[in-house]
Amino acid sequence: MELRHCALDAFRLTDPQEKAAAVHALWQASESVTCDCSHVFDAPQAPGRPTQPILVEPGLVPRRSPFTAAGHAALMHSIAHIEFNAINLALDAVWRFAGMPETYYRDWLRVAMEEAKHFGLLQEHLQSLGTSYGDFTAHDGLWTMCEATKDDVLARMALVPRTLEARGLDATPLIQAKLRKVATPAALAAVAILDTILAEEVGHVAIGNHWFQWLCARDGVDAIRYYPEAARRYRAPSLKPPFNLTARGQAGFTAAELAALPG
Repeated sequence: MELRHCALDAFRLTDPQEKAAAVHALWQASESVTCDCSHVFDAPQAPGRPTQPILVEPGLVPRRSPFTAAGHAALMHSIAHIEFNAINLALDAVWRFAGMPETYYRDWLRVAMEEAKHFGLLQEHLQSLGTSYGDFTAHDGLWTMCEATKDDVLARMALVPRTLEARGLDATPLIQAKLRKVATPAALAAVAILDTILAEEVGHVAIGNHWFQWLCARDGVDAIRYYPEAARRYRAPSLKPPFNLTARGQAGFTAAELAALPG
C-alpha cells in the first residue's frame, strides 16, 4: 500500500459510502503506509461520484425555508453535498500534487477522513428525516475551483481551503442561528452536527493556511499581494461579510489578512 495511490483509488470510487469507508480505512492504516512524494499520476477526468444528485447551475438549486420539514431536509442535503465534495477535494490534494513534503500528504489525508466523518453524520441525519443524499438537486461550484487550480498547488491552497472552506466558517453560525429558531428535535440535532463540523473545519482551513504560507516562503511569493491576484485570475467567489473573525483567527489568518477583509 502507498498513501497517494490509495487516495487516488478512493477518489475514483463513485459510491459515497464506499468512498467514505475507503478513506477511513486508509486513515486507520496510515501509520504503516508508505508515501511516495514524487510520483506523478495520470489524472482521471473527474472524481468518482454517484449519478444522484443531479447537478444543475447554482441558481437553479431551489431555496427552501428551514422552517418546513422539506426545507430542513433540503438544507441538510446541501451541506452533505458540500462535505461529499470536500472528501474529493482533500483526496485530490493528496494524489495530484507531487513534490510536497510527506507531512503535506498526511495532513490532507486527515482532512479527507474528517470530511468523510462529516458526510456520514449528515447522511445519518438525512435518513432520520426519511430521505438520503442524492434525493435533491445540487450544484458543482466547489469542484469548479478544484478543476481550475489543478496545475497550481499554491493557487489550490489559496482558493480552496482559504476561500471556499473559509466561507463555511462564516456561514455555519448563521445557519445554526436559524436552526435554533426552528427548535425542533431535528433542527437541534442538526445544530449539534454543525458544531462538530465547524470545529474541525477550523483545522482544515488552518492546514490550508499553513501550506499556503509554506509555499509562499519556499517560492519567494508575497502572500498578501498574491491572494487577490490569484482570486481574480481564477475567478474565485467574492468575500462577503459577516465574517467569523474568531474562527478565521483560530484557522491561522493573520491580523493583516483579517484587516483586509471587505466591509
